[in-house]
Amino acid sequence: MDKHAVISQVRHVTKASSVSALPFRVNSRSSCGLSKSSACKGKNMRSTKNAGVAGACLFLAAWLACEQSPPALIRSSTPPSAASAESSDQGHRGLNDILSYISHGWDSLTRSETNCETFEDVKSTAPPVLYLPDGFSTPSSLNDLEKSCRVKIEHLPRIIRRPADIDVNAINPQGLLYLEHPYVVPGGRFNEMYGWDSYFIIRGLLRDGRLDLARGMVENFFFEIEHYGMVLNANRTYYLTRSQPPFLSSMILAVYDSEKAAGRSDLAWLARAYAIAAKDYEFWIREPHLADVTGLSRYYDLGSGPAPEVLAGTEHYYRYVSAYFLRHAKDADAHIVRFDSSAPHKAAAGPAFEANICESGAQTPSQENCTSIETVRLSDEFYKGDRSMRESGFDVSYRFGPFGADTHHYAPVCLNSLLYKTEEDLQRISLLLGQEQDAHEWKRRAAERRQRIDKYLWDEKRGLFFDFDFVKGRQSSYEFGTTFYPLWVGLASPEQAKAVRANLRVFAQAGGVATSSRETKAQWDFPYGWAPLQLIAVDGLRRYGFAEDANRLAYVFLLTVLENFRRDGTIREKYNVVTRSSETQVEAGYTQNVVGFGWTNGVFLELWHELPEPLRARLAKTTEMEAPSPIR
Repeated sequence: MDKHAVISQVRHVTKASSVSALPFRVNSRSSCGLSKSSACKGKNMRSTKNAGVAGACLFLAAWLACEQSPPALIRSSTPPSAASAESSDQGHRGLNDILSYISHGWDSLTRSETNCETFEDVKSTAPPVLYLPDGFSTPSSLNDLEKSCRVKIEHLPRIIRRPADIDVNAINPQGLLYLEHPYVVPGGRFNEMYGWDSYFIIRGLLRDGRLDLARGMVENFFFEIEHYGMVLNANRTYYLTRSQPPFLSSMILAVYDSEKAAGRSDLAWLARAYAIAAKDYEFWIREPHLADVTGLSRYYDLGSGPAPEVLAGTEHYYRYVSAYFLRHAKDADAHIVRFDSSAPHKAAAGPAFEANICESGAQTPSQENCTSIETVRLSDEFYKGDRSMRESGFDVSYRFGPFGADTHHYAPVCLNSLLYKTEEDLQRISLLLGQEQDAHEWKRRAAERRQRIDKYLWDEKRGLFFDFDFVKGRQSSYEFGTTFYPLWVGLASPEQAKAVRANLRVFAQAGGVATSSRETKAQWDFPYGWAPLQLIAVDGLRRYGFAEDANRLAYVFLLTVLENFRRDGTIREKYNVVTRSSETQVEAGYTQNVVGFGWTNGVFLELWHELPEPLRARLAKTTEMEAPSPIR
């Protein structure tokens, strides 16, 4: 074998900030024998090598994995011996403890402009700055902020009336954007008020009776639209170029309905909310957010170049991406810019990377044992897709091509389902406000979008909804958990819902709904399950009368969260739903599994309250790592 066998090193030539290279771990599939007692004789079995449950064989619930008449047993993914060892020093954390953790968590995760924790940002190396809108009077509550929290108070350099009215790169240093009311953050590195996270957080707050906090968060989004041009990805200056999935009308109605149930119906507030939500809707149905001839919408970040929060915190990510494209030539053409010193080249933003070929036995790559092959950068087109993927909220996934690099080429199921719901919500609000002509127009728009979704996003043969690549003019074949969105918003026909339900085996695992059917080492793919998709899948199935399936999926995800809480006393942003563990082996993107965690807390409460009383009682009695009892 030639000692110069492979490209074994990709390193920075130039970099925007100094970072330490992080080691990458490989998550490989393991093989193991099938138990004679396993249902369906091993059909649809998946196994994953996991640091905490090494080599464990994992079986889908028989009620989902088999085409035969289904027994109702879900097998534990952890051997009893492992469970005993892990639980020896756990104490006796139970359901009341996790509910208490969530209740107290709202306070520990709440940020306000008088709380010094608010200004911490691990994604930036700049000193803390709080930016107010240009021309906005400084509230008296901020008078002592510079002294008490060592935060500088500045105004943005110009008024923002529309998205992209301001050059984000001209803001130096980057900082926090002012909001009027306290808000709940996800936790960990995510120390801001996020767009789509907040919907699931608000659902939990309303379940926990925190109505004023929930309403204040919705009013913060009003403030963003009025002063920063749109609902932001989150309230940092480096997020001024993009939004997140549009849940604003859903938040508005969740708060309005809760206030009405409490005897506090506020039509004046609803009228204000209606005008602002309609403005937010316009952001998504105009260029550059239109998906070409489909008449549908797409995700599209208005900025260019590397995402600042990635450069500041995880610069190795773009090196990792570059190495992938160098190894996969068929995906590289649009995403890699190669430099030829003898010829002029197109300028590209972002760090440059040097690809080397090194001796295979070299312990430490150096000039003596490595030879430079070429210098590359990621293309402007890659960075547009990368940024747009982050607007989608599903960062990182291979759903829109490797590393989401082609996100802006797709009309997505999730976005267009949410816009359909926005149209339906605004129809309802206009009727509540007595604006019948508006209601008729919203109804027309929703019907038109539904027809387009049927045309471009529904695959009758496969019985699932798929994203549409309007650049290539073809539907994606990537099975993704957003196929449940049309059920959640109510646009699926009864026949479509039945077909999606028949394909539950594609996503359902021992610990809940997997994000996709493909294992890519990215966090928004198999084998990981996230709280928002659990709620959307469960509520979508329940909406179409599949209550038994909905209850089963809710139960196993709740059990997964509860089991891991009993083990370490935390709630996480995501779970491996195959091993039912919070231990993750993500390589593409954020490698941590953040503790908190805002939307998981909210979804846990919502799924718990929706669960039938007998299943709630059983969940409360389930002991650490005990396999779920049969659900009948």
